[in-house]
Amino acid sequence: MRKSSLLVLVAGLVGLVGLAIAEVRVSHTAPRKKSAATASSASVPRASSVDGDAGSRTGGQEIIRFASNAKPVPPFLVNDLDGNFISTAGWRGKVVLLNFWATWCPPCRDEIPEFIDLANRYKDGLIIVGISMDDAPPSEVKRFASDAGINYPIVMASREMVREYGGVPALPTAFVVDPEGRVVQKHVGLFPSYVYETEVRALLKLPVDATIQTFEDTGQIFLNNAALATELPGVDFSGLTPEQKKIALKRMNTEGCDCGCKLTLAQCRINDTSCPVSMKLTARVVKEVAADTKSAPASAPTSNQ
Repeated sequence: MRKSSLLVLVAGLVGLVGLAIAEVRVSHTAPRKKSAATASSASVPRASSVDGDAGSRTGGQEIIRFASNAKPVPPFLVNDLDGNFISTAGWRGKVVLLNFWATWCPPCRDEIPEFIDLANRYKDGLIIVGISMDDAPPSEVKRFASDAGINYPIVMASREMVREYGGVPALPTAFVVDPEGRVVQKHVGLFPSYVYETEVRALLKLPVDATIQTFEDTGQIFLNNAALATELPGVDFSGLTPEQKKIALKRMNTEGCDCGCKLTLAQCRINDTSCPVSMKLTARVVKEVAADTKSAPASAPTSNQ
């Protein structure tokens, strides 16, 4: 091979290696986004507003939102993996992050260092409780927690606990509890640590560089508030009159979904916006309500004789 050709080949290989290194660096420094694999849009009814969204920005400033009609945290008294009692009654005056997670969930593992850091820096005003959704024995979860350096209590989830919190649509899911013991926000999926820290600081009355807004919980936090919703994700009410819309919403809040979720149609639309069954059934309700009203006979004129 001629010397000039060899030099060209070597230069090309060096260039390719440089590009590969650059791509690795970009992948490691790129900002983390919400995981589509584990996070659903169930926490926010997209068809109505972004009232439940957190971590958005206006004019470069962070916006955090808390429920204006926040409900008390569902109570429980359980033992953590070390045998200590964990009771919601002891949380008064503290901000609490209830994190539903599992050892097999990659995004759950990703956020563990962030929670460890928050627990260290806000230990006087913040309580973090990990609620494991693992089917594995508690001893295995405890070993994982020890290896990960988790410094906050872990409890094993029960079917009753999950039901009390309105179901867990995806992992991880975190409930934010204010010092008065009310659940003011729910985050489904992986969120940047600054979202949690900003919310914690705001609830502890510490300075924050953020705008604090409120929203009405119409199912974004607790699904039984779905009856308050005037819009549902993916449901087109535009062809109905206001009265017809009320009738349709009432049916969607009383009729169950056939997808196996054991929820009402309204709750299923909020909990799983991708569910094709509730999408089809709610569309049918809208069509039937419109048809029933149109076919209803007009009232007979009254006689003045």
